[in-house]
Amino acid sequence: MKPVYILDAIHEKRMNQLVINFFKHRLHWLGPLAGIGALVFWSIGPILIKYLTGYLDSWTQNALRYNTATLFLLPMLLFSMRRGTFDRRIWRMALVPSVLNVIMQGFWAAMFYHLNPAFAVLLSKTHVLWIAALSMLMVPQERALLKSPQFWLGLALALTGVVGILYHSPDFAVSGSAAGVAIALAGAVFWAAYVVSVRVCLKEVNSQSSFSVVCLYTGMGLAVAALCFGDVSQCLDLNLRLWGILIGSSVLAIAFGHICFYAAVRRLGATIPALVILVQPLTILVMSVLAFHETLSLTQGLFGIILILGAASAIWAQKDLG
Repeated sequence: MKPVYILDAIHEKRMNQLVINFFKHRLHWLGPLAGIGALVFWSIGPILIKYLTGYLDSWTQNALRYNTATLFLLPMLLFSMRRGTFDRRIWRMALVPSVLNVIMQGFWAAMFYHLNPAFAVLLSKTHVLWIAALSMLMVPQERALLKSPQFWLGLALALTGVVGILYHSPDFAVSGSAAGVAIALAGAVFWAAYVVSVRVCLKEVNSQSSFSVVCLYTGMGLAVAALCFGDVSQCLDLNLRLWGILIGSSVLAIAFGHICFYAAVRRLGATIPALVILVQPLTILVMSVLAFHETLSLTQGLFGIILILGAASAIWAQKDLG
């Protein structure tokens, strides 16, 4: 081979390596960007749900939001089935998680009819502790958490945070506020039950395919609930602007939020995205101040930080266990 050809081959190899390194560098940012995307999309959801409380009851809003998200995700489900990558066992394995998700979504939407978004979501972060507790019951390997001082520290901090937030809530004695708190805390329990059921029932199948099926089943369940307990005729009174907000809430918060979160988990592992999502009450508070003039007292804010630190400690303890 002539020297000029050798030099050309070396130059081409170097250029190819530069291109590969360039794209690798860019791909490194996909995980953090996906985590931030999940945080933003899941922060927008509560704001839009709260906005629509004046136009739709919680049952009807839930049914419309989830079924719109299902329609958005349906092409991906059909594509995986057409390619032959869809595991048919998911139809059966997704039943229990879907039932729990229907119940959890019922509580999730209802709490915004009684509480301001940031306050409600802050209380819902207690689901981290319930996830740990239920995991120890359902997954024997998780019982090693009982020996973790970090987990018990997280539990103590989180409980202190919840008690402090409620004690310093000026309208906690008001019946609507008390009902909202009860709904938010009950929703946290079912949120945890849903997450643990996904770990147990769907651990052997693709997460995106399984979520599409869960979304489909959940939409069906929420539609039945809306027909039984809601007033579906309210959707006929929505104008184009309100329909746009409803569709945006569905696609951004449910579809894009989950897609980004799963992408972040694939690239960063489960712990870092979960810790990023703990910032959600802060991002929601910023949006809620602008949209609804929501405020938290300095004392509530401090106890909220204690709650989030406790949840983070519990998540980190689970990471060390893994």
